[in-house]
Amino acid sequence: MIQRWPITNTHLHLPPNFSAFATVEDAVTVAAAEGAAAIGLSNFFGLEVYGRFRDAAVAAGVRPLFGLEFITLDAALAERGVLVNDPANPGRLYLTGKGINPFGVAPPAAAATAAAIRRGNDERAELMVNRLTAYFQALGFDLALSAAGIAADVARRAGVPAEWVSLQERHLARALHERLATLPPAERDALVERAFGGPPTSPFDAAAAYQGELRARLLKAGKPGFAPEVPVGFAAAYDYILALDGIPCYPTVADGVTPRTEFEASADALAAECLRRGLPAAELIPARNTAACVDEYVRAFTAAGLIVLAGTEHNTPDRLPIDPAAADGPLSDYAREHFYRGACVVAAHQQAVAEGRPGFVGPDGAPAGAIADFARQGDRLLNPGGPL
Repeated sequence: MIQRWPITNTHLHLPPNFSAFATVEDAVTVAAAEGAAAIGLSNFFGLEVYGRFRDAAVAAGVRPLFGLEFITLDAALAERGVLVNDPANPGRLYLTGKGINPFGVAPPAAAATAAAIRRGNDERAELMVNRLTAYFQALGFDLALSAAGIAADVARRAGVPAEWVSLQERHLARALHERLATLPPAERDALVERAFGGPPTSPFDAAAAYQGELRARLLKAGKPGFAPEVPVGFAAAYDYILALDGIPCYPTVADGVTPRTEFEASADALAAECLRRGLPAAELIPARNTAACVDEYVRAFTAAGLIVLAGTEHNTPDRLPIDPAAADGPLSDYAREHFYRGACVVAAHQQAVAEGRPGFVGPDGAPAGAIADFARQGDRLLNPGGPL
């Protein structure tokens, strides 16, 4: 069967964010080998690596799309106990921006927002390492880890300056996993059982699962290494995306959690809420959803006039294919069509803004052009002579 819709992936985390890929060049090489027409970088905490991503993608013949991701807080929803797209924290709302310009000079307010986000995350990471170290010290084991040392290791692996690194929980879990690997297996297993208050359920050599368990049992809320995140307000993150000429976008969990969160329980109501909040785009990470659920949300989003996107994140050690797929198998042709159309809109918006022309959204975040027009323009960029 000939695939009609080119492969696009608009949500990838690449080093120095925690990533399945060793470097941005590694990711681009894989994307090119798999025939991707466009891939989108969607990192937290910094834009320094985006030039390197652009250069590698252009050299490989893959269209680079620039995005970013925030952890925000809606205080009103938090007060009401409403779960949004973080199934564990009421009011916590992940927000992404698509088609940003990462190479310009951010206005002062936007620069201050970015600096505050980075500072808060760096302070949290250092506190978590210190708490984890103290906990293992009480168990009679010296971790010999520091936030600065872990950041230096992340930088070395990714081939970037240490100043580009802002540590995430997964970085800490990997560092702990590798530190534990230096112990004799019997000593290691006994230590971990004491640290967990019971034996682990994952094999030590299953890196993704074991590191996930280290996070869940040592770094999450109520656990010994936990420190609270410092989310930025939704409005501040939204304004930052617009200041970088991006398209605000809602990341959807859908049936990636059971039951679905209150905020996302109805696909139609979620689409209406995105419009109310000035979010003209929504995205899914299909690997955590059934194909039927993906279609349900794609239909609701497109019926409401939103563009819809798909990605894989690749923010665990697992090397999934670049081409998004559902948890239970391939995506429908219907979903693939609309994910491709959405990626085309982002590509056309990004190109227009770079050339000083109006993009898909204006300075207030409202759509300033027709989806069909931008989709056709983007199709010419991603796949000349393509299906649109």
